[in-house]
Amino acid sequence: MLNRRGALAAFVTGVLGSLAARKAEAAVEQSKSAHPKSALADPTEIITLWPNSAPGGEGVTVEEQIIDRTTAGGPRDRALTHTRKPTLAVFRPKKPNGAAVMLIPGGGYERVVLDKEGYETARRLNDSGYTCFVLFYRMPGDGWAAGGDAPLQDAQRAIRLVRSKASAMGFSPDRVAIMGFSAGGHLAANLTVRFDAPTYDPIDAADQLSAKPSLSALIYPVISLDLSIAHGGSRKQLLTRDGSPDRETVLSPDKQVREGLSPVFLLHAADDKTVPVANSLTMFTALKAKAVPAELHVFEEGGHGFGLRFTSDKPVSAWPSLFEAFAKRHGI
Repeated sequence: MLNRRGALAAFVTGVLGSLAARKAEAAVEQSKSAHPKSALADPTEIITLWPNSAPGGEGVTVEEQIIDRTTAGGPRDRALTHTRKPTLAVFRPKKPNGAAVMLIPGGGYERVVLDKEGYETARRLNDSGYTCFVLFYRMPGDGWAAGGDAPLQDAQRAIRLVRSKASAMGFSPDRVAIMGFSAGGHLAANLTVRFDAPTYDPIDAADQLSAKPSLSALIYPVISLDLSIAHGGSRKQLLTRDGSPDRETVLSPDKQVREGLSPVFLLHAADDKTVPVANSLTMFTALKAKAVPAELHVFEEGGHGFGLRFTSDKPVSAWPSLFEAFAKRHGI
């Protein structure tokens, strides 16, 4: 009889072995994802999360700034640091399919990536009819009173605001997915398992709406804060205000999984040297133990932080199609 570790190894081996057949599809997917980045303007439709100011900012002194890391001849690469005014950037599709996706870019909980995991992915999903919202959330180490829960406050508030816009924007409030990358994957996972945690006092009618995602996609996510597999930078930021063992457990989504959660799609590369693939394996195991619908794709190559870039010759570039197939099977 296979033990759990043996079963996981067999599962991953099967996935890796079957992916070679996807190479042709991957090339097509990469072509489909390409956009002339230099010709695309930034979104002008912006939703501010908090009417006055974000909660618990009395001790915050940092100032937000956009850092442009674009290299000569390369794709645009910007990041927002020290978010003071959390927002959602809106991307409307030409032909809405009745569903929405809230994107949560990564950045090690020190910044939020704009282009690679935010705007580019939103435009790609627009092509498939999804109304998209890119979340710019606060950093847990910037002095906010909620500490490691400051980003979760933003994520809860954001998905409620997205639902409040459903009728006006032409999608169903029951078809709102989230997609998080790297540290943003941790925030997405945290929202998935702690959507109903009372992290802030309600301020308007939107806060009466559910913060439970209809479906979650975790892309090369930070999950565990266990030192053996944790992403060190994210762990440090999340535990800045409170590094107790109890807090570490609360902020490890794999340890907060329960029955009745929404379906979860996980994607990781086996050669990820920044966030070990063990994070996704651990989350998948926890989800299956509680009978939560889940699908895990582990690719042999891809590294970390690829988004829609640098993967045209690798099967991992087919991941948007894999996500869409999973989403459609679950009504999103």
